[in-house]
Amino acid sequence: MASRGLILTNDFLTALKHKVLIFDGAMGTSIHKYDLSLDDYQGRENCPEILVESRPDVIAEIHSSYFAAGCDAVETDTFGGSPIVLAEFDLAERAYELNKKAAQLACTVARDFSQKGQRRYVSGSIGPTTKLPSLGHISFRDMSRAYYEQVAGLVDGGVDVLQFETGQDLLQAKAAIVAMEDYFKKIGRRVPIIVQITIEAPPLGTMLTGTDISAALTALSPFGIDVIGINCATGPAEMLDPVHFLCDNSDRAVSVLPNAGLPENVGGETVYKLTPDELARSLNNFARKVGVNIVGGCCGTTPEHMKRVCELIGNLEPKRRDVKLLSAVSSLYTSAPLTLDLPPLIVGERTNTNGSRKFKELLEREDWDGMVAMA
Repeated sequence: MASRGLILTNDFLTALKHKVLIFDGAMGTSIHKYDLSLDDYQGRENCPEILVESRPDVIAEIHSSYFAAGCDAVETDTFGGSPIVLAEFDLAERAYELNKKAAQLACTVARDFSQKGQRRYVSGSIGPTTKLPSLGHISFRDMSRAYYEQVAGLVDGGVDVLQFETGQDLLQAKAAIVAMEDYFKKIGRRVPIIVQITIEAPPLGTMLTGTDISAALTALSPFGIDVIGINCATGPAEMLDPVHFLCDNSDRAVSVLPNAGLPENVGGETVYKLTPDELARSLNNFARKVGVNIVGGCCGTTPEHMKRVCELIGNLEPKRRDVKLLSAVSSLYTSAPLTLDLPPLIVGERTNTNGSRKFKELLEREDWDGMVAMA
């Protein structure tokens, strides 16, 4: 849904109409397979965003591994690329620069692979930061301003789509969307927007701030987003109910990027045990039977996982979904549809003996027709 007066300049949405798009797997999981030193991180341990400058060969190789597996799109190495997160590494003032470099790097790899007959795309990854505005960690305005710097770098670097992901708070998502729309207005064009939230595993089954999937859909639908979905936190099995809800109730494209199962602590290390075959079967079911438009992988997923997904899904056309939209309102926690099934008619005001002498007289005479007429 393009904003009025703005020009859409790429064919990502066109492709989305004709096939289920397959995104890449985990960036962090892939980085950890390399034996990188603290020098590789320029002394900034656990800051993968700096690698687009210090070790672009590693990041380019990771992008290439997912394209070689058959993926349609890769995400930039910018999940923590907002000034809010980069400030922890004294890099806040370089947010625009690092995001632009990450986008340009991914786009170069995508162009190389697009010459082999399959159009490849780059999605600008925007994470939730480390702050929850709903809990007062940061103001909405400050968060949106920080996202604006990241959005500007990604768009100027050439991404095909912007992807806010792993949303833990609706105000994070809204701040990111506002930043995107503000930058689109400045440059006079837009790119598609993907918004993905994170739903914790049952019995919680909500976002970190307690928001359920119905409230998230109701609150985010009025914005000009093109894809809504979920990612991270759980494996595909735990995502089944919220994915069904989105496909049954949203007229937007739906994305799902699960982890390689629920994380397990094995010998002090986080391990994801879902196999490539298991992930592929689940995502194949989401695409063919439920109607998901974008599939991919999050934490723990590898090129081997995504290769198997590509083998099962391939050039699958999207399933047609018959969605009947309902008006609804939401709080932070849940939503309520503005409809009633066979609603009762409740009449109040003066149709009672204390509020109306006339009604009291009609009741004393048992004049039911008169009381109904008065109501």
